[in-house]
Amino acid sequence: MKKNILVLSFLLAFVLIAQLSFAAVYEIDKAHSTIGFAVKHLVVSTVRGQFNDYVGTIDFDKDNLAVSHADVIVQAASINTANEKRDNHLRTGDFFDAERNPTITFKSKSITQVGSDYAITGDLTIRGVTKEITIPVSIAGPVANPSGGTAIGLTGEATINRQDFGVSWNKALDAGGVVVSDEVTLVIEIEAHGK
Repeated sequence: MKKNILVLSFLLAFVLIAQLSFAAVYEIDKAHSTIGFAVKHLVVSTVRGQFNDYVGTIDFDKDNLAVSHADVIVQAASINTANEKRDNHLRTGDFFDAERNPTITFKSKSITQVGSDYAITGDLTIRGVTKEITIPVSIAGPVANPSGGTAIGLTGEATINRQDFGVSWNKALDAGGVVVSDEVTLVIEIEAHGK
């Protein structure tokens, strides 16, 4: 009897392990990706920028999203808005405080399907402040890449309030409004390759 229970337990464990699904791991290709942002300036124009230094992995299985997740680490000092004076200001304590808070991170908690697209929900940390955000994305692929592996692409945007993360510098305009809007649109265009 004990032997039969042991064999049955072993078979059940084997079946459960066989049913486990492991997501493919993709590494972000910086040469073909953009992690950027857009923010209103003086109420009338939009300034765009990006970060030049980051690493990240995306574990993705479209048939089992429960095992899918994304982790990204961005170097705050790598900010680039094509204006050296502005970039230096953005690195200071008025904005990202890059010396004391060198990284911006995103760690997903879930990836869910929304129609033909997806929503990635996770913790975004800026200046040591962590808030949960959701980024709607479209995911293309996987497709074969020239090196014999596979690649996927993610495209998405999400709006955050920079005040929520302690990025609070601003100046009021005489005619009303402020120099920099509180709302910032995060823009991601990512190509990632299977490891």
